[in-house]
Amino acid sequence: MRDVVTLVLSGGGGEKLSVLSSERAVSAIPFGGKYRIIDFVLSNCCHSGIEQIGVLTQYAPTSLHDHIGSGRPWDLDRRAAGVMILQPYQTRGRAAWYRGTADAIAQNWPWIESLGGRRVLVLSGDHICRMDYRRLIEAHERDIADVTLAVTTVPASESRRFGMVTTDSGRRVRALEEKPAHAGSGLASMGVYVFEMAVLRPLMTAEPVDLVADVISPLLAGEARVMAWEFEGYWEDVGTVLSYYRASFDLLPSSQKFTLDDRAWPILTRDEERPPVLVQDGAHIEDSLVSNGCRVAGRVVRSVLSPGVVVSPGAVIEDSVVLQDAVIEHGAKVQRAILDKYTRVGAGAHVGGAANGRAGPEWLEGLVLVGKDARLPERARIEPGVVVGLAAGPADLAGGLLRAGSNVPDRMWYQEEA
Repeated sequence: MRDVVTLVLSGGGGEKLSVLSSERAVSAIPFGGKYRIIDFVLSNCCHSGIEQIGVLTQYAPTSLHDHIGSGRPWDLDRRAAGVMILQPYQTRGRAAWYRGTADAIAQNWPWIESLGGRRVLVLSGDHICRMDYRRLIEAHERDIADVTLAVTTVPASESRRFGMVTTDSGRRVRALEEKPAHAGSGLASMGVYVFEMAVLRPLMTAEPVDLVADVISPLLAGEARVMAWEFEGYWEDVGTVLSYYRASFDLLPSSQKFTLDDRAWPILTRDEERPPVLVQDGAHIEDSLVSNGCRVAGRVVRSVLSPGVVVSPGAVIEDSVVLQDAVIEHGAKVQRAILDKYTRVGAGAHVGGAANGRAGPEWLEGLVLVGKDARLPERARIEPGVVVGLAAGPADLAGGLLRAGSNVPDRMWYQEEA
């Protein structure tokens, strides 16, 4: 795979993930307990023998850069190869953010060319899947393709989220329609592409912005041989709160749609040095993932706990995702919620509950989102369908009650709580 230059697009702001991406790139959001979302694509690269990787970052990149580091957990800290962080930079002749996916590639074209590869593999940093990129490259070579798109089957109700692909009987792509209300095909583009370098090079000189609109669509309109390769394994694009929540629960023992304990293809990460899980007397854990460093004295059911979460005696967590070092105090109850890092739920508080038809905005489906560093006071009541911003505190919860549909804004570091 030395002749393949791989680019991981990880610069998106992820507005649809609300407070989860307020201060971090989507790719850096914790997932599945001890992992980050980008771990999945980097692990796939490692196991597929990919050696030359550029990670294109832009939005709130600090935690993502810190997590990737030199790339050692994925065996990418090599002298003559490995991972390179590619972010916008200023020169005497240019000072610009990446305007889009194609522009991000174009701005880094000199680096791409310097590696001398024959092909460019473009990946997304916010996908949950196990994919052997060697199979995709082999299909690309076998089809003598100029471009190959990885596609997968999605339900008709999901077509609004993806570019939908139409192929002929020989798997040649005839149309790619972005996020249609109704699709004539069930095949969605996964945002994974293989380009011949000679085909991509001339398009980079035209100052393209979007990879689909300004690169792939012109190739489809011309004589280029654009092929589709169908991926049949598990895949989830975690670009929305609901897809993130759904993918988290696909990891649970009762689901087994996606397992994290595949020894043949392990998901690698920069692991934290945490002590083992401490399960105290009276604790009950059912159908859940509990990470190292957690201390559980209460009840945890159908939930995912990241490292360092504390579940105090009498506390209950159900159908929830709780990120690092959150504390659920005595007698508190958390249901159908996503709690970000360092959240503290006061004693006797009740967060979330069974969703009803009118519980908050449609995109939340009755979930409760609580941002990083938020502190919910004792005996607070947070109804389903509520968003609590970063670092929100007791003063932001008038009377300790938040009705369905409430949205508490982020509290900035320079704003002192009254």
